[in-house]
Formats: sequence, structure tokens, C-alpha cells
Amino acid sequence: MEPGNRMIHYEELLETLVNDYAERVKRLAYTYVKSWQAAEDITQEVFISCYNNLDSFRGESSYKTWIFKITVNKSKDYLKSRWYRSIVPFDFGRSLLPGIKASPEDEVIEKNGDYTLSTHVLNLPAKYREVIILYYYEDLNITEISKMTNIKIDTVKTRLRRAKSLLRKLYEGVEQDGE
Repeated sequence: MEPGNRMIHYEELLETLVNDYAERVKRLAYTYVKSWQAAEDITQEVFISCYNNLDSFRGESSYKTWIFKITVNKSKDYLKSRWYRSIVPFDFGRSLLPGIKASPEDEVIEKNGDYTLSTHVLNLPAKYREVIILYYYEDLNITEISKMTNIKIDTVKTRLRRAKSLLRKLYEGVEQDGE
């Protein structure tokens, strides 16, 4: 393929990937950084990285898995950044505080019957939150999660089991408080 044709092909492919995955990438990034603004920035970085590396995509995984791995890595890089460690991410709790208007995304989550579940999942320790999000929300299988996160399959299974146990305990606590 000639360089000019390759660029047109890559631009069309990138447009398709953005259309198919941008919202899911943003939601996935949010589960790590708990800030919609940061998640949007990460989403842009993910697709810039995708475009810059399309020629090196080997097809050993699906585009979905590849893009999610980039998202996870960019999100983790953000959390390790000096800038992030100097601030406190605050977007998530805004709708819970009186007098502060919730973002449109928070309003959607709140209106959704899964608000309590979403809150509990986002409050899990990162290593458990990661596998729950990838397995249940992004429909990745254990093998894909293992490859994406560089975690052994048995460890992924253990983290899923422990995460479900923690969620169960959190729900039991909510039910007891609500009685």
C-alpha cells in the first residue's frame, strides 16, 4: 500500500474505532481516575496513540482489547503522574454535596437503577475495581483481562472472586442500614 493510501486507510479506521469505542474508553478511564474531565483527556490521548501506532498493530488481539489496554495504561500513567498526586479527584462526589450541580454523566448514573452498584464498584480498591469493570462492564473474558493487565489468569480469577465478595458485603451493609 502506498503511503498516501495507508494514511487514508488509517484515518478511516481511526474514525471507525472512535465511533465504536470512544464512550466506552471514556467510561473505562473514569473508573480509574474518577474525573470526567481527566477521562476525556485520556480518551483523546488513547486515540492519538492508536493513530500513531496503527501500523504496529499486529492483530494478536481485537482492536477492542488493544484500545482498552492502551486506556488502562494511560489511566495508570495519569494516576502515577506528579500532577495527579498533588490534587484530589473530586468529580465523583459532586452530586452528593448540597448546592453543587452534578455533571450530566453523574445525573445519568444517578437516574440509573445501578447507582448504588456503580458507587460500590468505584469505591473498590483499584486492583478489584479493574477486573470487575473489564469483566462485567466491558465484557472481556478472563484470558483477555490477563493479557491486557499482565496479570496471571489465576490472579484475575481470585481478584474477581474477592471483588464480588466485597461487593456482597457492601450490599449487605446497605440493606441493614436501610431497614
